[in-house]
Amino acid sequence: MKRKLFKNYEFEFDTNQKKVLTSFAKQSSKQMATDDRLVKEVRIFDSIIEKLEISGEKIKFTKDEKTKLVFQLKENIKHLQKTMDKSWWIKKWFYKSMLSQYVSILGVFEE
Repeated sequence: MKRKLFKNYEFEFDTNQKKVLTSFAKQSSKQMATDDRLVKEVRIFDSIIEKLEISGEKIKFTKDEKTKLVFQLKENIKHLQKTMDKSWWIKKWFYKSMLSQYVSILGVFEE
């Protein structure tokens, strides 16, 4: 099995996905800004926010940006799944749309 030598880190998002990713990246950046050990991650998420706010069709991430964003999305999906499993139907109904948006965004990265 051959491995690709170079990977393409250009992704296309629709406007809704861009809004969700921007708010997710801003939230992650704010949460990590309080810890001095996470300065690199804060810079990465700030760079992601800048790239998402530029109105272009394709967004090109670096390898670090993609891996950090995908990791945070996967962790957030796990947390939402656990929360939905333990909650009543009203809370599940609220979280269901957010979970489906995160899963669709993760699908863009894994194509």
